Amino acid sequence: MLQEISAGGVVVFSNTILLLKKFNGDWVLPKGRIEKSEKIGDTALREVFEEGGVKAQILKYIGKVSYKFSNVREDEIIYKTVHWYLMTTKSMECVPQKSEGFAEAAFVYMGRVPDIIKYKDERNIVLKAISLINV
Repeated sequence: MLQEISAGGVVVFSNTILLLKKFNGDWVLPKGRIEKSEKIGDTALREVFEEGGVKAQILKYIGKVSYKFSNVREDEIIYKTVHWYLMTTKSMECVPQKSEGFAEAAFVYMGRVPDIIKYKDERNIVLKAISLINV
């Protein structure tokens, strides 16, 4: 059994949220694996910058999501935990990291995000982030 720990961000600018579009058309949040001796929050900030080209600041920890998936190449089950942070940025400038499979990076009106984001767990994190913003 393999375990992975990742971190990512729900990055807000005004009434928009940063999303990344994969080459297959799926819209997702930026996230990635923690590197050796890296803090979880630092990973989230690094991944937002690497995958979306956005410099962000953490506002609050949102929570974690755990799931399992099959690594097709090596025929293994991987148990993954992703820690999510609510973040803010000062600009809508963003650039997708094409080498990681992202065709587009965009700030999308937050009311539309739950309808277009691909994965249910990320949708739930976005909804939680929106509720934290509107408190």
